[in-house]
Amino acid sequence: MPKPIWLFDLDNTLHNASHAIFPAINANMNAYMAKVLGQGGMPADAEAVNAARLLYWKRYGATLLGMVKHHQVSVDEFLHEAHRFDDLYTMIRAERGLARLLRRLPGRKILLTNAPRRYSREVLRHLGLHRHFARHIPIESMRVHGKLRPKPSRHLLRQLVAKERVPARRCVLVEDTIDTLKAAKAVGMRTVWVTQYLRPGPNDSRVAPGLPAPVFTKRPGYVDVKVKSVTQLPGRLRE
Repeated sequence: MPKPIWLFDLDNTLHNASHAIFPAINANMNAYMAKVLGQGGMPADAEAVNAARLLYWKRYGATLLGMVKHHQVSVDEFLHEAHRFDDLYTMIRAERGLARLLRRLPGRKILLTNAPRRYSREVLRHLGLHRHFARHIPIESMRVHGKLRPKPSRHLLRQLVAKERVPARRCVLVEDTIDTLKAAKAVGMRTVWVTQYLRPGPNDSRVAPGLPAPVFTKRPGYVDVKVKSVTQLPGRLRE
């Protein structure tokens, strides 16, 4: 039986980004967007910034895409400003046993994250997980025909499958974000929904700042396996 190819998200899948990292990213993003959206040298007010951020997130799947399309910001500059931390390592919260889990899972592992390369690499190394991933695909590398297409882009996922030269069914996406799980299922992948860090409410950073997280009493149809933690993965997926 061919071994699966695992596509792991990073934030709120392999570690708890909602604890401190997402709030810091939100604050950094607000500050940067306020400067860009401001007129006459005056920063835009907080309400206008939040409205723009939510609009771009809902329309494009990532605030970054809206800022690039409508305000011609630099991708690298936006990502750098959004991921500035005084002490990243003290902000990281993760379960024990993740490295052991990855060793137990048969097949290649790919990190597929909408976070930038430098940040995601630092988190992986701090957790001691970097050696378990055959590929690392950060948001800067998520391009289709030269255009930035981060998750939940179906074009991106189809391109990934084509490059791996395997049937989509061989790929298993492990992810916390609903729209990306839907996209993966639509292109034929198997899906694992990680719910441990899902915190419904107006301050849930996992879905989008200011939007309540969806709550399901049953497993949605586009999810093959629903787990609280990635440590529950071994034995949950059937070939």
